[in-house]
Amino acid sequence: MRHLSYLNKYLWKYRVRLTLGFIFVFISNVFALYPAEFVRKSFDKVKALLTHADIHSNDYSSVLLYYGGLIILFAVLKGVFMFFMRQTIIVMSRKIEYDFKNEIYQHYQDLSLAFYKKHDTGDMMNRITEDVSRVRMYLGPALMYTINIVTLFCLVISTMFSISPTLSVYVLLPLPILAISVYYVSNTMNKRSEQVQQQLSVLTTFSQEAFSGITILKSFRNEGNSANKFNAHCKDYTAKNLRLVKVDALFFPLIIFMIGLSTILTIYFGGQQAIAGNITTGNIAEFIIYVNMLSWPVASVGWVTSLIQRAAASQQRINEFLNTNSEIVNHSNAKTPIEGDIEFNNVNFTYPDTGIKALKNINFNIKEGSTLGIFGKTGCGKSTIANLICRIYDVESGAIYLGEHQLEKLNLQLLRKEIGYVPQDGYLFSGTVEENISFGSDQKSRVKIEQVAAKAEITTDIMKFANQYKTIVGERGVQLSGGQRQRIAIARAIYKSPSIFIFDDCLSAVDSNKEQKILANLQKETQKRTTIIISHRISAIQNADLILVLEDGEIIEKGKHQELLESKGFYYRIFEKQNKKRT
Repeated sequence: MRHLSYLNKYLWKYRVRLTLGFIFVFISNVFALYPAEFVRKSFDKVKALLTHADIHSNDYSSVLLYYGGLIILFAVLKGVFMFFMRQTIIVMSRKIEYDFKNEIYQHYQDLSLAFYKKHDTGDMMNRITEDVSRVRMYLGPALMYTINIVTLFCLVISTMFSISPTLSVYVLLPLPILAISVYYVSNTMNKRSEQVQQQLSVLTTFSQEAFSGITILKSFRNEGNSANKFNAHCKDYTAKNLRLVKVDALFFPLIIFMIGLSTILTIYFGGQQAIAGNITTGNIAEFIIYVNMLSWPVASVGWVTSLIQRAAASQQRINEFLNTNSEIVNHSNAKTPIEGDIEFNNVNFTYPDTGIKALKNINFNIKEGSTLGIFGKTGCGKSTIANLICRIYDVESGAIYLGEHQLEKLNLQLLRKEIGYVPQDGYLFSGTVEENISFGSDQKSRVKIEQVAAKAEITTDIMKFANQYKTIVGERGVQLSGGQRQRIAIARAIYKSPSIFIFDDCLSAVDSNKEQKILANLQKETQKRTTIIISHRISAIQNADLILVLEDGEIIEKGKHQELLESKGFYYRIFEKQNKKRT
């Protein structure tokens, strides 16, 4: 229960429902207890009537009808309160499931990018779906039946001992054996359940990757190999599930045997007690009913134990993520304006997951409202600078300043709200074109959507779509070309209307003519706003106020376009090559 103790805060939150559920459980069990007593009284009264020769059959009938009516009435009342019991405890578990999924999802969003590089998407999805569902079974059925079992046991056993302590001891002898068996079997189930969940995560991750990369999979004609690998994972999952089922299968035969043994002991020792005159024959019938009343609780002990063990294994997996703290922490909630120059002061950075040294002693200053161009080969550290400004990562050493404030001391939410970031892949969410363009804003304006689409030179393409702005782009924008995705991503950043723009090689899939039109539009849009353009094309950055040339994480050249050409260095050589390709 150590792992499941995390959920106690939710049980406290819904304590009123839980308390009412407990009361309804108690009342329903009280109504379940009396029918056995009515059976005993009817047996004893009929037996007493048999000793009188002048008694008519109507007298037997009246006794049986009276107690039969009471049994039906109490059964109905028991059913009513069982309904109330489920409406409180099971509904409570659904509400906790809702809160818990939202907590996990929010925690996922708060975690840094390094976390996502270390964990598979399928595993994360499995923890927020399958694992939470198993935890819900503990909060609902397992908790409800546990309360029911404890309450019923206390009521039935105390009643049995009040009638005949000797017979009660004989009847309950098999229960300790059952309890010990449950303990050992449940431990085995816990271990095997954890193995099943781990394999399910592997299966989910493999499926997710296959579906995401279906284009590559088909182009390489690798469906057969993929199917074989999936089949192998499924076999492993099935084998581990069968090992769990084999242990689970021990419960039911064991419980049936113990209940049957209790019934035999009741009849045998109860008969001896009745012959000795210590109890009546009605008490024997009453005890048999009590044994059968205990049969479902005893049978459900194994099932409930299994639910709790599986929930504990799932909660342990969830806790591993919930106990993971984000490496990027918001140190301030102040409403500090996001304005001023951006300055890098001796910044060094190494990626924590790979150990690659991405930036070495980076120093530069971007004047507020000016444009910075960053140029270099793939892997030279261009995108890393963008990630550090967005605080996707924090610097290893050195400092970044925005105006008079160190970047890490600014309100993280306000900082990211004022940055319009366009990644190279132009990632789009599954939805319509207009939903993706207005993604960064709480309010959606069709007029503004059309305006920013025109600035990103995507209007003509959108109007060719069957549903135009209502066109579904598909997962990751799979329905669109690379250039269309990039231009919609640019429109999305412009729609946000931030104070800082970052364009990370976002025109790589756009032809040169469209590129020049978009750049001209962006130049008008980004006036008086700090703009960072990252590109491997010199044509995209040549009008920047300052250009940084990076190689192996270091700034090897710095200046304006004409200055860099006159220096006849690396920038000049690449410029010559790119110009030759155009001609």
